[in-house]
Amino acid sequence: MNSHLFFATSAVFLAVAVPGEISGQSLRGSTSSLDRQNRVARQHDFTYIATPAQVQRFVDAGYLVRVPEAADYELHEISFPYARPEVKLFISRLASQYRRACGERLVVTSLTRPKNRQPGNASPRSVHPTGMALDLRRPDPKCRGWLERVLLQLEGSGVLEVSLERRPPHYHVALFPQQYAAYVERITRASAQQSAQQYADGGGRYRVRPGDSLWEIARRHDTTVTRLRSANNLNGSRIYPGQVLTLPG
Repeated sequence: MNSHLFFATSAVFLAVAVPGEISGQSLRGSTSSLDRQNRVARQHDFTYIATPAQVQRFVDAGYLVRVPEAADYELHEISFPYARPEVKLFISRLASQYRRACGERLVVTSLTRPKNRQPGNASPRSVHPTGMALDLRRPDPKCRGWLERVLLQLEGSGVLEVSLERRPPHYHVALFPQQYAAYVERITRASAQQSAQQYADGGGRYRVRPGDSLWEIARRHDTTVTRLRSANNLNGSRIYPGQVLTLPG
């Protein structure tokens, strides 16, 4: 069992919020992907939980935490609403971005599953019993491109493995906790440094990152959405990654 619990609280999430089809990458599962998932589980010294009673013991010991429903995501028919702390953080950050991009809640359909509660079509090498995996319902086409791009981008960053399962249609996500925690810490630190420098400069310019919103940018730079719109001649709140905004002094 791994007692290393890492929390990060920044709302920044590196993601490409542009709908469209996936090209050059695949959501198909593979033997090599399962190999990576199980190798990371061993590196973290994670136990493959066997029974519901053992799930509760892991919760009591703090290795697993409850994932409660929230405004940005829904838990659908989940028998064991527990996961590694970093998985809870991942859901919170992803769901916040997803709701802003798509206007609907993210739906989580599975978290920790003990071995004796795995469905019949589950792989015997599934990492769901370790608490490091989750399943996400496949959304309608209008939001599907956004979600797939984000998940594939994160897979490319080496913090998770994702595959599209067909029966029923959902995304299986195996999160790599230590790698994801380091990733969040890195982008959080970079965001804080950038904000501090711009504040010290009494304004300046800001390049929009994937997942940003006018409300978040205004909050981080001690201004308002109205002032941001006025300074940049914006009629609405739509912004895009790479756009350079003038910050009110």
